[in-house]
Amino acid sequence: MCLFQYADDPEPEERGPAGPLYVPVRPGTAQVVLRMFRTPLGDRTAVGFTRPDLLAATLGSEHPWIRLSESALRTLASPLGGYRLTIDPTLTAPAVTPVPARTGDSRPAHSGRGSR
Repeated sequence: MCLFQYADDPEPEERGPAGPLYVPVRPGTAQVVLRMFRTPLGDRTAVGFTRPDLLAATLGSEHPWIRLSESALRTLASPLGGYRLTIDPTLTAPAVTPVPARTGDSRPAHSGRGSR
């Protein structure tokens, strides 16, 4: 998610309501479940997009979504610990995958020379 502020970004008090948003939901579930994200600092955030093409560019064209107002999204995210709302994030990181266990050499990695 891109949470950096640029010189031409409006101040929070200058922004109007976002209007109906395209909100990502969890894929593969029978019920609609709000998908929560994390900011670069680890805070939970709800995410909404102002256009479906922005959602597709960030999360992929097949990612499921629903339409919600900004206030409805805040209301749904609040019990999930999402006190922050990010609109139109542009940067994402790949999903975290576990590192496979090392096989063969069981010695710990050592970056320095000599012994301590």
